[in-house]
Amino acid sequence: MEKRKLVIPEDIKTAFRDAGIKKGQTIMVHTSLSSLGYVCGGAQSLIEALMECVGEEGTIMMPTQSWKNLDPATGVYWEEPEEWWSAIREYMPAYDKRITPTNTMGAVPEMFRQWPGTIRSDHPARSVAAWGRYAEYLTENHDLSNIFGDGSPIGRLYELDGYVLLIGVGYDKNTSLHLADARADYPSKHTVVERSVIEVDGQRVWRDYETLAVDGEDFLKIGEAFEQTGQVRHVPLGNGSISMMSQRALVDFAVKWIEENRK
Repeated sequence: MEKRKLVIPEDIKTAFRDAGIKKGQTIMVHTSLSSLGYVCGGAQSLIEALMECVGEEGTIMMPTQSWKNLDPATGVYWEEPEEWWSAIREYMPAYDKRITPTNTMGAVPEMFRQWPGTIRSDHPARSVAAWGRYAEYLTENHDLSNIFGDGSPIGRLYELDGYVLLIGVGYDKNTSLHLADARADYPSKHTVVERSVIEVDGQRVWRDYETLAVDGEDFLKIGEAFEQTGQVRHVPLGNGSISMMSQRALVDFAVKWIEENRK
């Protein structure tokens, strides 16, 4: 087993700069803090390094999904018995972007959503949070049904010609591939109806919404193929590595891959 390495803030900033992060960039960031080893200062050090590297003229966005705010029938409460589902439906708090915690997003997005100046989108299950120049533009009007398509935060990142930064995670965590899902035409493409509990006019209500069915089962394969194009910059950091890429290049490639390979 590899010995855990110490990572200090200067190591993080050096790796980010080596990966091509510059002032003014707009970047979607996916993280696994534990994969890097021991990060001195933890999530705070990582977030501060990101902000310093892009500057006030740049923008950072992260997924802050609270996917447990879905009806239990969708399978998100697999650890709880079905006889509890009615109680969950009755008492699950309505989504509140100020306080609703992230689910399995990790320590960095959980801290980032609470960071001063950060704005979180209104989607009760699939929110994102953003900080910086384009934070408001990226997060506003996150429609219930349009989770990952054009006009969603991920779609707007594409319009801004933004980047994707993977920190210790793989393409199975790369949310931008869902934009390719939405854009591609393939035989099995279909929608599903989901339910989340939200607040409407001061009242807690369960709201149904139709949205694209996505699962990401082939995202690792798409990532492997995209890596072969030479458009990804990899830099080691602690026990892990970071990967930087153009979101447009990734999405455009993935659309073609999906249309050629999905049934």
